[in-house]
Amino acid sequence: MRLTGSGEWAGSICRVTFRIGVLGAARIAPTALIKPARNLPEVEVAAVAARDHERAAKFAAKHGIPTVYGSYDELIADDSLDAIYNPLPNGLHGRWTIAAVRAGRHVLCEKPFTANADEARAVAEVVRPSGKVVMEAFHYRYHPMIERVLEIVASGELGEIRHVETWMCIPLLLPGDIRWNLGLAGGTLMDVGCYALHQLRTIAGAEPEVVSATARLKAPGMDRFVEARMRFADGRTGGITVSMASRRLLSLGARVEGSAGTMDIRNLTGPQFFHSIRVRRGKEKRVEHVTKEPTYNFQLRAFAGAVLRDEKFPTGLDDSIANMEAIDACYRAAGLEPRQPTG
Repeated sequence: MRLTGSGEWAGSICRVTFRIGVLGAARIAPTALIKPARNLPEVEVAAVAARDHERAAKFAAKHGIPTVYGSYDELIADDSLDAIYNPLPNGLHGRWTIAAVRAGRHVLCEKPFTANADEARAVAEVVRPSGKVVMEAFHYRYHPMIERVLEIVASGELGEIRHVETWMCIPLLLPGDIRWNLGLAGGTLMDVGCYALHQLRTIAGAEPEVVSATARLKAPGMDRFVEARMRFADGRTGGITVSMASRRLLSLGARVEGSAGTMDIRNLTGPQFFHSIRVRRGKEKRVEHVTKEPTYNFQLRAFAGAVLRDEKFPTGLDDSIANMEAIDACYRAAGLEPRQPTG
């Protein structure tokens, strides 16, 4: 593995650091990457690029990033960088992930992985022979909360699992937000919906068939609310309810129904803010809590482990393709077309 980062001796241990560059001065970057990196000596956020050089410079000054570029191409071409963080709009994810991999960089790509499943498969064709790590940033998947949920499901405590339901409804009140931009592959299913679908698939441990879906639109082709019903090959059922125009402040959760009990999960997505796991078996009830350490810390550790030590991780190419297939199937079932790449 090529690493251009520095080796730093600490006692008798050589600590290897890999350098990561950020594509775009995105709002999510400080939370998802910059702050977690401050607590992880293996990672250095070394550069940022934006189409507006002045904007990139202000972002770099605010967050202590040493190198600034006025184009994405310049940043990707920087051979001192080992990896790229891609938090660009959805419709640009595939294009710039491919460009980064072809330049020899590992990639941490924000969800959703691409604009649609066909593009996800095209990205995979480039990535697979490269040997590069490409991780989709479903940060919740690296937190102990989801691991505890999966432990309970696997333990048999709930009996035979019959139904899994997930939901994520938020009020996105800014009309000019890029998540409402059809040309940038925006929409509710592409934003909060990709989380709900991923959580449904993860808890079920299988790929769903979309039986039906309904959508309410903000504008032609632009979904603001989607409800979808699913079934699995073994007879289990599932469903998602997602919205970016929720009348309530936040509604994030999951429910697992079994022959012997139920499990209600509050805020699987961001348990660092609030969460609970409530298990009911007959008259027996209990509530569990796990660490409130941010999900993004666990995700960045996993990315560093994959890059530096070839450690396995769950949100790789096959998982990303499957999630995009589920998103596309929901759109088609609701009478809408899957999103298209930008440009």
